[in-house]
Amino acid sequence: MAIALLRPEPPVCDCLEPLPPGFLSAADLDPAGWHGLLALSARLKAEWRLRRAHPTRPLRGRSAALLFEHPSLRTRTTFELAVRQLGGEAVHLAGAEVGLGMRESVGDVGRTLGRWVDVIVARTRRDATLRELAASAGVPVVNALTDREHPCQALADLLTIQERTGGVAGRTVVFIGDGNNVAASLAIAGVSLGATVRVVTPPGHELPEPVVQEAVAREREAGGRLELWHGPQAAVVDADVVYTDAWTSMGQEDERQDRLRTFAHYRVDERLLAAAPDHAVVLHCLPAHRGEEISDAVLDGVQSAAWQQAENRLHSAKAVLVGLLA
Repeated sequence: MAIALLRPEPPVCDCLEPLPPGFLSAADLDPAGWHGLLALSARLKAEWRLRRAHPTRPLRGRSAALLFEHPSLRTRTTFELAVRQLGGEAVHLAGAEVGLGMRESVGDVGRTLGRWVDVIVARTRRDATLRELAASAGVPVVNALTDREHPCQALADLLTIQERTGGVAGRTVVFIGDGNNVAASLAIAGVSLGATVRVVTPPGHELPEPVVQEAVAREREAGGRLELWHGPQAAVVDADVVYTDAWTSMGQEDERQDRLRTFAHYRVDERLLAAAPDHAVVLHCLPAHRGEEISDAVLDGVQSAAWQQAENRLHSAKAVLVGLLA
């Protein structure tokens, strides 16, 4: 387990000695670890909202490198702010400047950065690149999105679900669209926290089999459940949460027109939401392609928690950093 949590007070974690590779996958945490990380996220958010400061400054004297091969609004901004608000220093490195595997080998980049910083937050095109970086760095590495997973997003999602529905355990979370990196981390983390995670995709776009196996392996211990569906209308009738994401992820731009046709009946719009309970909360990890996977009326509607979800990226980023370093 990459992150070990926590004592109830003060708002820092009772961590094991931080060990590489850090937080690369939702599978790096067992159910107890996910419960602890979610609790820490909520506590850090409450502290920030009360004081607009963290009196203990748990990352004082610590530094982070933010290495991004893909563009980022939410992840880069929230991790940079998280480091600073917790008392540390952050430096951003654009992928084009570093040239992972081109200007310099991935291993050499990791070995170099590991001599300077205490943690590396990396968004890489390929999951294998992230793991190679983690194997060489000698300091914790955080997955800020790869082609396989987005575990930091899952933490913010679960914090939002907890706030909007009163808890995660026992809730039915329906993810509609592609079985992508966001869906993969949500499935593992949601099941770990006792939710039923229903992933609804067109045939051929299901979750990868290793993700399914990991989530199913957690069902008995955690009390959650993973379900794979193809029909969105029937899937939302008992939903507490309806979640969608862009149909075309970064690196899939050449598939855009084909995907628009394939996913046309998987749009979260007023018609689909009418089949869900009135209390259902709508999530979208953003950026949204309005009019494609979600309609304006739903994204901007009263059931949408997308902006609260975006806010929670800051507090969940803080929890990951504190969990690894404090």
